Amino acid sequence: MADMAKESIKLVAGAHSTNITPGKPVFLYGYPFAERLSTGIHDWLLSTALYISDGTEEVVFVANDIIFISKASVARIRKGIFEKTGVPIKNIMIGATHTHSGPVTVDCLVGAKDKVVPKVDKEYLRIMESKIIDAVCNARKDAAPSELGLAVADGTGMGTNRHNPSGPSDMEIPVLVVRKLYTEECIACILVCSMHPTVLHEDSKLISGDFPAFAREILQKKYFMNECPILYFSGAAGNKSPRHIAKDNTFEEAHRIGGIIAKAIGSEIKRNKLSYSSDLTLSSHRKYIDLPKRCFPSIYEAKMHLRKSMEKLEALKKSSGDHRKLRTAEVDWFGAVESLHLSEMSESKALDAAYETCLPAEIQVIKIGDWSFVSWPGEIFVEYALEVKKKLENVFLITLANGELQGYIVTEEAFRKGFYEASNSIFNYTSGQVLVEETLDLLKNG
Repeated sequence: MADMAKESIKLVAGAHSTNITPGKPVFLYGYPFAERLSTGIHDWLLSTALYISDGTEEVVFVANDIIFISKASVARIRKGIFEKTGVPIKNIMIGATHTHSGPVTVDCLVGAKDKVVPKVDKEYLRIMESKIIDAVCNARKDAAPSELGLAVADGTGMGTNRHNPSGPSDMEIPVLVVRKLYTEECIACILVCSMHPTVLHEDSKLISGDFPAFAREILQKKYFMNECPILYFSGAAGNKSPRHIAKDNTFEEAHRIGGIIAKAIGSEIKRNKLSYSSDLTLSSHRKYIDLPKRCFPSIYEAKMHLRKSMEKLEALKKSSGDHRKLRTAEVDWFGAVESLHLSEMSESKALDAAYETCLPAEIQVIKIGDWSFVSWPGEIFVEYALEVKKKLENVFLITLANGELQGYIVTEEAFRKGFYEASNSIFNYTSGQVLVEETLDLLKNG
């Protein structure tokens, strides 16, 4: 009887996209010490929601074209969705694409000394959160009998490890396609891409989703042949970017890289006919964990590190024409400035409030049949995602979801070498291993 009940399950799903682009000029956030007031809109920022139900459980995924989503925003959005739809809070996953050409959505501690970065516009945040809730309500309202298929595309060419082009990387792009049960019309697509969306730099003054937006657009026009909502999530991309493969930092280049992603996905779907099913069970589990805090260098040590970083940058400006080396040295200097600020705050105990905004950290698992979509907050080095994948199959990691960690979770190597990401992290590098172990436990034991 149990088997028959399981086989009779029919999924319903619905999706909806809504425009969350600010209605006025805004500071474009993502690059330190750069005055970037938007002068126009190149492409709309979207919030895209997918609702799925198996008749017993309901789950929701939401991807947003913003740099970060705070834990506080997530709590308000989840509460609003639950009150309007009844979808359990634990079954709702909310992520950020991490575009660096959108508004400030989180007050980041490391930017407190950056005088050009404004505080979060609370009115924009209120409007954004309301629109995200509405997107989910509309997705649920439009739910229809559906079937789901999974593919894993190869995104080679979209970028590399940004510290070492031949270093650890994950080019796999998991893709979940949702289509109507009887007409085979595509109604939604989830993709997870482990690459920083940072083709557009501080000289760009137009609001944009960067290459994720163009990947969506090309997929819709060229491969799905309709405007089905596409949810773009960021995988473990803390140390991955297009730095070593980008020809320049233009919209044309962002479109080219978006095209690489779209072609990889479209070709995989066409080449390997997906095995679609409407007989899939849904479940969701989560846990909250503490993460080990970083021990900061003394103010004297931080000042010495800053001086060395500045000397290296100035020397490269005089001797090197390699823009990649210059960019690496520049961001290392950014990190040194931020590290000094963190050391000063640590000595004054002012960091406590920042930890309260992001701890405890949430790990969430939404299972669709045999596929597990895992979410972590923060910007995570790819090595930790690779470790999870080695241990279990059909596990797809989404980062920058259900909160943020005021920066990066790095490896011991990054910490020892003084990489930019380690300089501005407020957590010890062992946090990555904690996330891995706690996630494996959640996946195995629920």
